[in-house]
Amino acid sequence: MGKRIFFSVGEPSGDQHAARFITELAKIDPSIEMVGFGGPEMQRAGCRIDLDLTQHAVVGLLEVLPKIRQFFGFADQAEAVFAKGDIDAVVLVDFPGFNWHIAKRAKRYGIPVHYYCPPQLWAWAPWRIRKMRRSVDHVWSVLPFEHQYFQERGLNSTYIGHPFFDSVAETKLDSQLMTEFSKATDDGSPIVAVLPGSRGHEVRGNFPIMLQAIRRLHQRYPNARFAVAACRDTQGLWCRDQLTVDDQALPIDFYVGKTSEIIEAAQCAMMVSGSVSLELMARRTPAAVIYRVGRFLHTVGSRLIQVDSLTLPNLIAGRKIFPEFVSVGATDPAVDFLTESIDSMLGDQFYFHSLLRDLDRLRSDFAAPGASAKLAQAIFQKLEPGSAGSNFAGPSSEGPSFAGRRAA
Repeated sequence: MGKRIFFSVGEPSGDQHAARFITELAKIDPSIEMVGFGGPEMQRAGCRIDLDLTQHAVVGLLEVLPKIRQFFGFADQAEAVFAKGDIDAVVLVDFPGFNWHIAKRAKRYGIPVHYYCPPQLWAWAPWRIRKMRRSVDHVWSVLPFEHQYFQERGLNSTYIGHPFFDSVAETKLDSQLMTEFSKATDDGSPIVAVLPGSRGHEVRGNFPIMLQAIRRLHQRYPNARFAVAACRDTQGLWCRDQLTVDDQALPIDFYVGKTSEIIEAAQCAMMVSGSVSLELMARRTPAAVIYRVGRFLHTVGSRLIQVDSLTLPNLIAGRKIFPEFVSVGATDPAVDFLTESIDSMLGDQFYFHSLLRDLDRLRSDFAAPGASAKLAQAIFQKLEPGSAGSNFAGPSSEGPSFAGRRAA
């Protein structure tokens, strides 16, 4: 009888990472059956999706509370699958608030639990490490410092690199759109990427701030164009609806599903904090980072968060390469921050090229693709009786294969 793997993936980005892993695993052994909770990308890769968990992505206590009963129902649904006794491994991707429950229930039935893109306990809630030791058999770390963190705390961890770099290396860009962008930049119109986030609440909280900054920047750089990257049609339409009659002259365009093209073409970006910062790092696109948060969550978070940066390239580098700002209360400070940060990237060539040199060093050291294939091989070995999967060596030290298009 073939092997069966159950997935639990709740974030849109996790859906993409898991889909790439599923594709790689199917190349090794097409007979492995993959089922569980995930999203449309996983389904297209060949996983049977029993629940589109990506439609229920939430962040923060205030969003979780109204859905607690629903999430427990989802966990019951997963446990019913585990109880049948034919699941050989559980693979969790991010989404820790819910996936803790999936891990706990899988362990009741003796099913090995693998955590890919693990929860960022090094950033917040470090006391949960005990829960992770009890319910997770192996952590597949995607960042070098988190691998060290988990190992030092008694967890089986392997550093395999971040799957975002697989995505960047494999993505086929829309050639027609890239030609349009190239014509604009050749005509002396720099492109500024506008990345308002992947979740609805992020877009609603941050895009109005970005729009105000765009208005100001247009006065300073009338030739600059602003390309807004939306993850979903509904988000793109909502952003477009925020424009007023007075904004009709703004050189702003809205795109859905074209984030990679926009990042590749842009001279710089304004973005909401998130893992897309790794694609900006890989494509050598400097960014100013904001995140809008309520006063209550900010008060709680300031007591829990253990790191001094929101942005993954900054954490990897150990210093602030991307300027960042947490917006609480009045929005004017965030608008000022975005305006002045992007102004510096567009207008100060010495500063701009120093950012490119910093990004080049990070790319060389940490942006090698291949994480998905390495994980697939490692998980496959662990599925085989008597395998030496635990001796998986991790990624090579070779640098990235990204072309990079700007001269530092």
